[in-house]
Amino acid sequence: MSFDDFPQPHWLRTHRQENRGPILLVVLMVIALQFFIPKSLAIPHHKVFCFVEAVLLASIVLIAPKKLGLPHVPQRKLSLVLNAFMMLSNAASAILLVEKIIDGSITSPPRLLWSGFSIWLSNIVIFSLWYWDFDRGGPSERAAANDSIPDFLFPQMTDPAYAKPGWFPTYTDYLYVSITNASAFSPTDAMPLTKWAKLLMSIQSITSLILVGLVVARAVNILR
Repeated sequence: MSFDDFPQPHWLRTHRQENRGPILLVVLMVIALQFFIPKSLAIPHHKVFCFVEAVLLASIVLIAPKKLGLPHVPQRKLSLVLNAFMMLSNAASAILLVEKIIDGSITSPPRLLWSGFSIWLSNIVIFSLWYWDFDRGGPSERAAANDSIPDFLFPQMTDPAYAKPGWFPTYTDYLYVSITNASAFSPTDAMPLTKWAKLLMSIQSITSLILVGLVVARAVNILR
C-alpha cells in the first residue's frame, strides 16, 4: 500500500467560507460587559477603551468581506488589535478584582459574583477568539487548507463518523473549547497540539482557576 492510498487528512481539505455573525455578537457582548463593569474594577478611562474597541469592530465590518474564508490582511490585523485591547482591559479588571478580594474591600456578594462572572465570561470569549484566529493561521487559511499541521485536533478530524459530510470547525467549536477549558481547567474536546496552543490554554486555565477560586471563597466568607 502506497502513501497515496491513505485518505487525505481533514485539515488538508478545503472548505466553504465561514460567516462572521457569531463573532460580531460575542465581541459586542464583551464590549458591553467592559463598559458596564464597576468603575473600581476598570482601568482609567475604560469607556474610552470601549469606544476604541467599538470603532475597531465597526472598521472590520466596513472593510472586510461578509464571509471569513477569504484572505484579508487588514481585517486580520484589526481583529488581532481588537482582541489585544479587550484582553488588556479584561486582564486589568481581573487584577483589580483579585486585589480587592485580598484586601477585603468588596463586601457585597451580588456585586462580587456579578463582577467575577463578567470578567470570567469575557475571558472565555477573548481566549476563544485567540484560538479561532490562530489555529492553522486563521479562518481564511483554514478554508484554503494552507497549513499542513493542525494546532487543535477536534474529534471530527480523526473519524468522519463523528461529523456530517463537509464539516469544518467554526467559531462555535472554539468557543466550546474555551468554555470547557475555563470550567474544567483542562481540554475536554479538542486537544492542543502545538506549543502556542498549549501555552494559551494553560494561561486561560490558571487565570480561570484563580478567578473562580477567589470569588467563590470570598463570597462564602461574606455570607458567613
